[in-house]
Amino acid sequence: MFGAIGKMDGMRGYRGWRWIFILEGVLTCVVALSFFFFLPDFPEDAKWLTEEERAYVKARLQVDQGRSGAEKPITLRDILNVFKDYKVIVAGFMYFGLIVPAYGYAYFSPGIIKNYGYSAIETQLHSVPPWAAAFAFAMLIAWGSDKTKHRFAFAIFPMSVCIAGFAILLAVYDKAHRSTEYAALFLVAMGAYSAMPVVVCWFNMNLGGHHRRAIGSAWQVGYGNTGGIIAVYAFLTKDSPRYIPGYSICLAFVCLSMISSGIYLVSIIHANRIRDKSARNVGLTETEKTEMGDLSPDYRYLL
Repeated sequence: MFGAIGKMDGMRGYRGWRWIFILEGVLTCVVALSFFFFLPDFPEDAKWLTEEERAYVKARLQVDQGRSGAEKPITLRDILNVFKDYKVIVAGFMYFGLIVPAYGYAYFSPGIIKNYGYSAIETQLHSVPPWAAAFAFAMLIAWGSDKTKHRFAFAIFPMSVCIAGFAILLAVYDKAHRSTEYAALFLVAMGAYSAMPVVVCWFNMNLGGHHRRAIGSAWQVGYGNTGGIIAVYAFLTKDSPRYIPGYSICLAFVCLSMISSGIYLVSIIHANRIRDKSARNVGLTETEKTEMGDLSPDYRYLL
């Protein structure tokens, strides 16, 4: 598609790369606006489900994550209480560390590939296979994670793949090894874009109750995406064609995500063990347990 749009170069006075942003940007905006009308906030609000289907989905979510408490409005005190839990802060760094290499690749992979001696159209065409491989790998990781009901290993493994890709890019650079460098881009894309959805899913699945899930997920995604600011300044023209600083920065942030994931794992294992040793019946009402969310003594975190 990029190749076809790139041939619009000069049409109405715009370069081909501008048409790519214009056409894809318009499509993104149209689809996003349609979601406002078609995507329900909660299963019970889905008009395209039958009454039995809505009840089933709601019951299934309640088994997985407990009662939501969505009917109670979120207050400033609720927000502050969520941030008292250090696990929430750590989860933000899990995602933040992956956004830098992911955005760095998305922004600068065409420039990196172009340095391999391709034309503008060839560059766009060669940028497609790594994305396709990342999609297939992400689906495989998602299937394995869901099948085993486990998240940590399926986050760490893609991160390791991403690290391997950046290590190759840092160590290898000459015309005789262009295919090796190109293969390393596959590893970077596959690793970064497969690990991101796992850490987001992992954290959100471990947030019980509507309040904690809404605030926690907003924090993780909102703070994490600020990593894009770093990515923009990681790959500078003066560092071309090797981009040693850019690769090094991305590698460091993947390691940050890996360390944060390890800390998060240890924290939830510790919390589960404490709750297993403690009495479950401590006189809390169902309403109080709902308000506590994953902090309830009955709640167990998914590893």
